Amino acid sequence: MKTIKIALIGNPNSGKTTLFNDLTGSNQYVGNWPGVTVEKKEGKLRTADKTGGGGKASAEVIIVDLPGIYSLSPYSLEEVITRDFLVTQRPDVILNIVDASNLERNLYLTSQLMEVGIPIVVALNMMDVVRKNGDILDPDKLSALLECPVVETSAVKGDGSFEAARCAVNQAAFPPPAPMEFEKTVEAALKEIASIPEVRKAGELKRFYAIKLFERDKKMTDSLGIKPASIEKIEHITGVCEAELEDDSESIITNQRYERVTKIAGQSLQKKRGGLTVSDKIDQVVTNRWLAIPIFAAIMFVVYYISVSSLGTIITDWANETLFGTWISGGASSLLEAAGAAEWLQSLIVGGLIGGVGAVLGFLPQMLILFFFLSFLEDCGYMARVAFIMDRIFRKFGLSGKSFIPMLIASGCGVPGIMASRTIENEKDRRMTIMVTTFIPCGAKLPIIAMIAGALFPDHSWWVAPSMYFFGVLMVIFSGLILKKTRLFTGDLAPFVMELPRYHMPAPRNLFLHIWERGRAFVVKAGTVIFVASGMIWFLSNFGWNLKLTTQDQSMLAGIGRFIAPVFAPVGFGDWRAAVASVTGIAAKENVVSTLSVLLGIADTGGEDPAFLATVAGMFTAVSAYSFMVFNMLCAPCAAAIGATYREMGSLKWTLIAVGYQTMLAYTMAFLIYQLGSVLFLGQGVTIATIAAIAVVMVLLWLLLSPDRHAKVMNTAKA
Repeated sequence: MKTIKIALIGNPNSGKTTLFNDLTGSNQYVGNWPGVTVEKKEGKLRTADKTGGGGKASAEVIIVDLPGIYSLSPYSLEEVITRDFLVTQRPDVILNIVDASNLERNLYLTSQLMEVGIPIVVALNMMDVVRKNGDILDPDKLSALLECPVVETSAVKGDGSFEAARCAVNQAAFPPPAPMEFEKTVEAALKEIASIPEVRKAGELKRFYAIKLFERDKKMTDSLGIKPASIEKIEHITGVCEAELEDDSESIITNQRYERVTKIAGQSLQKKRGGLTVSDKIDQVVTNRWLAIPIFAAIMFVVYYISVSSLGTIITDWANETLFGTWISGGASSLLEAAGAAEWLQSLIVGGLIGGVGAVLGFLPQMLILFFFLSFLEDCGYMARVAFIMDRIFRKFGLSGKSFIPMLIASGCGVPGIMASRTIENEKDRRMTIMVTTFIPCGAKLPIIAMIAGALFPDHSWWVAPSMYFFGVLMVIFSGLILKKTRLFTGDLAPFVMELPRYHMPAPRNLFLHIWERGRAFVVKAGTVIFVASGMIWFLSNFGWNLKLTTQDQSMLAGIGRFIAPVFAPVGFGDWRAAVASVTGIAAKENVVSTLSVLLGIADTGGEDPAFLATVAGMFTAVSAYSFMVFNMLCAPCAAAIGATYREMGSLKWTLIAVGYQTMLAYTMAFLIYQLGSVLFLGQGVTIATIAAIAVVMVLLWLLLSPDRHAKVMNTAKA
């Protein structure tokens, strides 16, 4: 069977990935592009009629979702990947997703795609927005001007998706469109460059290479193996053209492209004059200099309140008390007793495995609700504004808005959040972002927050969960101030440029797909990592060093716990069970809850059962419980996130620096909260530890307020 490969290409936020999901469904393969960590997605077209002719499919259609880009110039890793794919892989046809409401900007990329010698179909997405704005866009006129098929689509509603795919399959059999023409002087220069032997042998890519060489694209020069004599000739041709047009070569090409694109847009699009769009009106409020931060804080407060304290608690209570407490644990106990199973086996299965896993899965409803709200805010366009808003603040503290994007992603899971740092060009900023990204509570940390909030703050849980999110943001800002003053991270910030997409109602299918993917990952982890960890914790807490059954106090785990407990005593949780739980969190943060659940011996009652929470409450004071939360929020992330840190840093040294800083900051903050909080809120007397805490505060204040000596040296050098 013949295989047709369609390359899906478009600007960021053009609806490209939504269209890809609609066309491929679950028939997707997700990996990485060779040598880089940029995600690679490809899938099979999910329809029986893959050629548009009806009946039995005569071709297998593979769709490749390329990274969102603005041009084929190699200014970013995504642009390099897309360009290399088009040049080396040579797909059969390009399906170019164009945001119809931003026609000129999107057609700039289209004009470049027309030069790579591959058939093109333009999918006009978001036409509903064009009509809503009162504009009139004529697809037939645009098709005639571009000399390629143009199809209307609505990625959100799923309209026109398969029509566009069928059109692309059919277009693969036709020749590519003619590339746009430049001014005569430029065309003459391009013709001369194309006649150079190394360029002439490029065949259908000859014009594309000629333009790139005219723009002095070094990557193209290297890839073609241009000889020094030819480089000299190209430079002479380019220089003559620049002198005649009184501009540099790259600007000449860019300006003439935009002139052509503007003319095409003007002939095919009639815009309604005047008036602000709905998105503009909303942005006047939510991005307002004074209102933006309070609105963001209020939104995140409501998100965590609903997820953890109100609706989330109701569903989680049912899951813990009824599903895992009565049905699963109770049913398993009855079956094991009826089968005459040994007492130790009943304890392992019910108290260890079911209890440990159930204590974590019991918080799944709260996590799904949180994921729903975060996905909604991201898909509707608000979170892009938050990155823009935070850029104003972060810049004052040594970070840019680009650093906040990985943190937004990390609120679901730290691993993709760390990987998202690759979009930051400045290496120092990227490393610092990786180090602080996991300070934002991820889904795996939510069970810890919910457990402590339910046990120690039952009447005040409405503020405990949101406070962890804002405390994480505060630690990011604090770290930016401190780290930027060190030799490792000092330097100028990269500029932050980001497109703000229009507000829109997220497609239900995409929304629930995001929730499903995150929820499934959590359940899989519970069924693997947490399952194994719960079994190990049960074994270590029920067997002594002689490998015989014993009481928990005489177990191997108790011995290990008592050895490490003194380290945690200054931060408020010297109980060996709490110390062990924190250490097991290195494998997976959910282990903190499952470990406590197994060790407290009432794991079969569920993670938020009153008896379980009462026992947890007996281990902590309100202050030490908050310290416990802070430590586990900030300290070294799970093993998977540490692995992602190593891959992104590309260095064991930098990975150890990151983990060391995270752990040190976590311990320092937990120490200050416990020591000073115990005096201020619990009325305890001043001790040597209290004085030490005050000294630490003074040192931190000095670090925050002291001038940046390295920045001064750099500024002097520049001057």
